[in-house]
Amino acid sequence: MKFATYHDGSRDGQFWVVSRDLTIAIPATGIAPTLQAALDDWDMVSPDLEALYARLNAGEEPFATRFQPERCLAPLPRAPQWLDASAFLNHGRLMEEAFKTPQNPDFETIPLVYQGASDDFRGPLADVEFPDDALWIDMEGEFGVVLSEVPMRTGAEQAEAHIRLLVQINDWSLRAVGPREMRAGFGFLQAKPSTAFAPVAITPDELGPYWHNGRVGIALHVEINGREVGRANGREMHFSFGELIAHCADTRKLSAGTILGSGTVSNADRAAGSSCISEIRVIELLDEGAARTPFLTWGDRVRMEARLPDGSAPFGIIDQSVVKA
Repeated sequence: MKFATYHDGSRDGQFWVVSRDLTIAIPATGIAPTLQAALDDWDMVSPDLEALYARLNAGEEPFATRFQPERCLAPLPRAPQWLDASAFLNHGRLMEEAFKTPQNPDFETIPLVYQGASDDFRGPLADVEFPDDALWIDMEGEFGVVLSEVPMRTGAEQAEAHIRLLVQINDWSLRAVGPREMRAGFGFLQAKPSTAFAPVAITPDELGPYWHNGRVGIALHVEINGREVGRANGREMHFSFGELIAHCADTRKLSAGTILGSGTVSNADRAAGSSCISEIRVIELLDEGAARTPFLTWGDRVRMEARLPDGSAPFGIIDQSVVKA
């Protein structure tokens, strides 16, 4: 199934079901008023949502209308919890070098995860405001999962059963602030502004074989001002989403609607490019002796689109401009 949330003047928007090819959509508010409400009562409402989705794809819903990404908020405009990992070790090693942080002896065995703000997620086409471009504005292309309630001490093998939806993410970052907050040892705050999401959240079965071993095995195409800078594939996650969920639930339960990000999608093959500017700059420093690519400034545009091999974009597109607050 595929879901979106349209702006309707309310805080949490209006819940819609979207066709598989992202061409038409229909309100699902007769089943659940919001996507969060659907997640809270998933076992009860999902059969009705599946039936509506089947009728929509079969052309049997006379009140279906054109899908309008320009009306979309984030699929969950706010969530009970936002957790973000660093599950691509290639990216993590490059960032250690970039920020000259001490090597973590548990790097390959214990996932790195921080808890971010979940009260103000941004839609896929909304301009993104920042107070100052001297803060080194960066994007981070990621995949993520949306969870049902996860009991404390759920194991990695059982954790995947709690994944309800997959999402595509741009986790905006302010790199000038990050090193100071990391050295302080108390987690990110100012370095992590509001996170943006592609318009459509999908159930894992929509990816067919490209959802495998708890990983999204498709390429995330990233452009800055119309120039492609990355097409890294999500299959190279070191930790699976099941392992990440188990880590997060080790000492507490996770509420339904919790979103867990993969961290920046990154591949060992340099030909795949990068999903964030910091990684581009580190590679330039290592390969050419100096970082050349600037961080983002006013008017710059970032586009992200995860594509299946047939060229389709199951999550839709993130396309945002950087503007001064």
